[in-house]
Amino acid sequence: MGSGEIALITGGNRGLGRATAQALARRGLRVIVTHRGDAREAAEMVESVQETGATAAALPLDISDVASFPAFVSHLAAQLERWDATRLDVLVNNAGIGLFGPLEAVTVDDYDAVMDTNVRGTFFLIQALAPVLTDGGRIINVSSSLSRHTSAGTSVYSASKAAIEVLSRTLAVELGPRRIRVNAIAPGPTATDFNGGAMRDDARLRESLSAQTALGRVGEPRDIGDAIAALASEDLRWVTAQRLEVSGGALL
Repeated sequence: MGSGEIALITGGNRGLGRATAQALARRGLRVIVTHRGDAREAAEMVESVQETGATAAALPLDISDVASFPAFVSHLAAQLERWDATRLDVLVNNAGIGLFGPLEAVTVDDYDAVMDTNVRGTFFLIQALAPVLTDGGRIINVSSSLSRHTSAGTSVYSASKAAIEVLSRTLAVELGPRRIRVNAIAPGPTATDFNGGAMRDDARLRESLSAQTALGRVGEPRDIGDAIAALASEDLRWVTAQRLEVSGGALL
């Protein structure tokens, strides 16, 4: 990755998105993070990146609101212009939601919320931003290790992430003539505030999953952020249409 390249990370104000933005900034990229309304948290994230000497900005975006994408592209273009740029080099589709429950408890609204955000929103955001992505750019879609192993109550979320992986392979073919690499990264159990912070805050859950992980612990946000940065780098320039699981060997 060259110094001065620009990355957009959706849901980059906290958790895995924040760790990814920080990892890319450490490698010399300028980063733009999106947030869904928490401007204070996003501003703190931008400040933390700027304190390292890197360049960062934040823009609001709700990826479940596809109708807002044309306005978002305009706001993004204005931000790029402030940096004397017109193109993105890296797009990390990290924003997503998880609603969990057994078969009989899942409502139509639950199902629609997960699919509209994780699949529909991701697809149409890629469609909206593809013209802004430089030839030779990289798209990294965040999936989950739950597309490989199973856990009760995760059916809709897991299905949405499996869809993201198929989407990534297909778009790798479509965007290949522009030398755009499209890959999916699948984090395992990671200590963030996702799902109410269960993996971060529940010591018994962490201990149980650590015992089922080859490397003996659950993941930390930086584990995932560094992996995404590596996948976006020139070192992996010949990798596209792939699913990279970053789980420490969980639930093998």
